[in-house]
Formats: sequence, structure tokens, C-alpha cells
Amino acid sequence: QVQLVESGGGLVQAGGSLRLSCAASGVMFNQNAMAWFRQVSGMERDFVASINRPGDSTYYADSVKGRFTISRDNAKNTMYLQMNSVKPEDTALYYCAEARLPYIGSYEYASRISSYEYWGQGTQVTVSS
Repeated sequence: QVQLVESGGGLVQAGGSLRLSCAASGVMFNQNAMAWFRQVSGMERDFVASINRPGDSTYYADSVKGRFTISRDNAKNTMYLQMNSVKPEDTALYYCAEARLPYIGSYEYASRISSYEYWGQGTQVTVSS
């Protein structure tokens, strides 16, 4: 069983930066792809970014491309989301998730909620204007 715990959220001004972390426990972390999603209360959970098992292939939502960077340290069982040039529309509860497969071959698969088996509880990011 994998447990995922997000941290690093908080209040940040527009244009600022924030780094989220996702710490994993359990035996599966190093075997599968990972991703970040975000959700605004009352809205659907949206894909943000994904990274495959070795960390050499990523996908990003258009809304964050060029501003956010996903990475992982398999030795530390931790995934990161570096958020730069944040905007008020980035305000959301951010979730990390572990995929059912080690490699993700398409954006369509990466962005699908059903592609992920384990989810964290989320960390809140609030961007003030």
C-alpha cells in the first residue's frame, strides 16, 4: 500500500514561487509514474503535470507549461512541483498521485484521473493578486 503526503502549500503573491513536495511510503513509488492534479472547490480535478518512473519524460497542462516543473527523486521517495510566476488562477488544492504504470505514453493517458491508483490528501495553494 502506498501512502502519499503533500506539503509545501501556502499563501504566495502573484508572480512568486512555491515548491510542493510529495513524500511516498510503501513499495510502489519507484515503480510507477507520478503526477500532480489540482482542484478548486466545486470544480473538477484537473491535471497539472506527470513524470514517468525514471524522470526523463514529462507532460504538462497548457495552463502551467513554462511556469511549473515536475521532478522526482526516487532515492528519497519524493516528487516535487516547482511553481514559478504563479497566478491567482493557480489557487487550488494540489494533489499528488501514483499511476498504475511506470511509463505514460500520451497526454491523454496522463491527464485521465482513472490512470492513477493512489492519491494524497492535498495541499492548499493560494495566490493573492
